[in-house]
Amino acid sequence: MITTTIITAALIILLLVVFFTIIPVGMWISAVASGVKISIFTLVGMKLRRVKPAKIVDPMIKATKAGLDVKTNQLEAHYLAGGNVDSVVNALIAAERASMNLSFEQASAIDLAGRDVFEAVTMSVTPKVIETPQIAAVAKDGIELLVKARVTVRTNIDHLIGGAGEATVLARVGEGIVTTVGSAQTHSSVLENPDDISKVVLEKGLDSGTAYDIMSIDIADIDIGRNIGANLQSLQAEANTKIAQAKAEERRAMAVALEQEMKAEVVKAEADIPRAMAEALRSGNLGVLDYYNLKNVQADTKMKNDIGTGVMQYVENKKDKQL
Repeated sequence: MITTTIITAALIILLLVVFFTIIPVGMWISAVASGVKISIFTLVGMKLRRVKPAKIVDPMIKATKAGLDVKTNQLEAHYLAGGNVDSVVNALIAAERASMNLSFEQASAIDLAGRDVFEAVTMSVTPKVIETPQIAAVAKDGIELLVKARVTVRTNIDHLIGGAGEATVLARVGEGIVTTVGSAQTHSSVLENPDDISKVVLEKGLDSGTAYDIMSIDIADIDIGRNIGANLQSLQAEANTKIAQAKAEERRAMAVALEQEMKAEVVKAEADIPRAMAEALRSGNLGVLDYYNLKNVQADTKMKNDIGTGVMQYVENKKDKQL
């Protein structure tokens, strides 16, 4: 008798454990107490569809308390699609408090697109300030300016899906700063009126096609960089010098080649002299006496040249000894 009672009690306890494991009674009681209209069979169906009831019930309670008209099927469908139900509900609550017209379909689409919908709504209410990296721009006088800007942006909910992100906004602002500084006549004019950069850049409509509205562009810092114009002129002068040296070397080589050619012609002409003299002797145009006289003149000339060279060498040696 006692054994049968123990077995019966154990079966009852087991059935209760299985019942409360399969059927989230506690969660259903919390939902009903919070005013959420959801049946216990719906919670069981969620488990059968491999949906965690807590992921649906808790956001549903928040939405109900905030006065939002959100259906359980909508939250469950968004969960099954891989979305963040809690983030969507938080975004809807924040949008409703800020009097923004944001539907559940729009919020869920933004979430499924991979963007943080709650952060987007928050940025739409409270603008965000993003700072550009140091941007190098060169004025017309050749002076480089290093500019940093702070861009205040607000989320454009309507363009959040398919709109470009922060990187595009920063790139466009950088391009606008480079263009504006590049059109300035002198770098000093930019330093005197840095707010002109903001005005010109804002007029370009840089937020077109992006997920943000640019509220303002403020120049945070401007530093003077290198003298790009002077560096370019120096490089050009160096290049011109190398070109001139190359041309001079070419002319010298041509002169040396011409000198060698002329020497070759002289050697060739000197080689023809003995043959010419022999021909003159045979033909009688040159006598033997004349030939010896010519040899004596050549010997005399060579002797005088040798004496002159010796004297010059002696004088140079004397000078070196005196020094």
